[in-house]
Amino acid sequence: MKKLKPSLMAFAVLGSLSLFSASDTYAADPISDKCQYIAQPGINPDFNTMNCLLTETALAYDVPPEIVKAIAEGESANWKHFDSNGDTIIANDKGIGVMQITNLANYDEDLLKTDVAYNIKAGVEILDQMFERSDLPKINSGERDVLEHWYFAIMAYNGIKPVNSPIVQATGDRNPNSYQEKVIRKIEELGLTKLTVLPFKTEDFDYDPNSTENIKFVTMQYQFDLPLTKTKHKFIAGQTVETTSAVNFRSEPTTNSALKGTLSNGERLTIQGPFEYDKVLTGKNHFVWYPATRSDGTKGYVASSYLDFRFKDVPADHYAAEEIYYLTDRNILHGVSDFSFGIKQPLTRWQAVLLLTRANNVSLENRPDPGFVDVPKTYKYYNAIAAAVDEGIFAGITETEFEPNSKLTRAQMATLLQRLYSFPETNAGNPFTDVKADAWYTDSIVRMYNAGITGGVTKTEFQPQTTVTREQFAVFLTRAVNPDFRLR
Repeated sequence: MKKLKPSLMAFAVLGSLSLFSASDTYAADPISDKCQYIAQPGINPDFNTMNCLLTETALAYDVPPEIVKAIAEGESANWKHFDSNGDTIIANDKGIGVMQITNLANYDEDLLKTDVAYNIKAGVEILDQMFERSDLPKINSGERDVLEHWYFAIMAYNGIKPVNSPIVQATGDRNPNSYQEKVIRKIEELGLTKLTVLPFKTEDFDYDPNSTENIKFVTMQYQFDLPLTKTKHKFIAGQTVETTSAVNFRSEPTTNSALKGTLSNGERLTIQGPFEYDKVLTGKNHFVWYPATRSDGTKGYVASSYLDFRFKDVPADHYAAEEIYYLTDRNILHGVSDFSFGIKQPLTRWQAVLLLTRANNVSLENRPDPGFVDVPKTYKYYNAIAAAVDEGIFAGITETEFEPNSKLTRAQMATLLQRLYSFPETNAGNPFTDVKADAWYTDSIVRMYNAGITGGVTKTEFQPQTTVTREQFAVFLTRAVNPDFRLR
């Protein structure tokens, strides 16, 4: 069941004006212009144009293009809007066109049938509306550029009926025939992007398999400690990327172009400009192509699906690289810019607040004002600081000051992590000569050391008053949340 939002009314009003045909209307549409599309009833755009229309419309609504393209593929095989006779494809449930729109209220049915760009806009708006629904479960923090976060929105695009339950109630097995799982397979098969399987449970969903009543969602918030998948359509010029496997480096944006070499798994490249669509008009690829440069200066094109973002200032062999990307892949850790992580930069108190609230899935909603004069409600990170204080994770430097820009010391880091993760008491001794027995931070440091969270700067010195750098905190936090990274 695909429902339309009133915000598409602008397009419907334009389309209903008798002075303009559908083609005239969309001559002024920026996406149609960019994709060089002019609506011609009965004629399907070529694959290149369809890729452009689907991708650009998705990006305009801040929806991952991989999802929109896979839905279009599933709804109408081969991205077809018209059949071989030139008639609009209409399904048994009256779904119209490439995005199979069924609810026509307040919209121009003729445009939905005759104008592919209009039909795509309708479908993307529906999907956007599904993502914003408050009655559907949320995954992690719900960032829009993470493909797995759209799982229930994809499901709702078709309907939250028992047939689309993620889990087969009778067996507890994954339901491969659910709508959203079919869409995910399209992403993996045609977009060449592998998604993480989300470990739902039978008890998460309440429904009668013999009924057509909607599923009741028992679990409304999921927190998965898993590496999730960001859209591959948002890399920008100057960013560093890394290949996820060995892949061909092409002279032009198409698999038919000459090879300029084979990129090795884990090879780093620099993005040179915005993505490009396949040069061959009949090339049916869901991915796009990025112009990139190798370390030796060789320029070429690489398919977007084989790329992951990497920080320019974090070398592959850096001691903290694995921990930094562990947190980045879970949207816990962000860089200081679109390009850099901020290696060797001191960690501030507000940055620590963001990391810890994200890592522990702390809700930022409806928190009391902590009353800090230096953190007014207009402060950018007010909500996160208020939540951290309310949860007892952080306290102010004084009753009235938080000092968000102050640098975090190693002693403060230890007490914060101990407060959150409660590392066990130990009879093991204190190996650090600069951590006095009666200091306010001693117990936290000793517990963290013996839990394998932290070592000293040397074998005998912890340096409690030394500032923590961003990469050091990334290492400590990763060890705290995942025992596999611990020293012992």
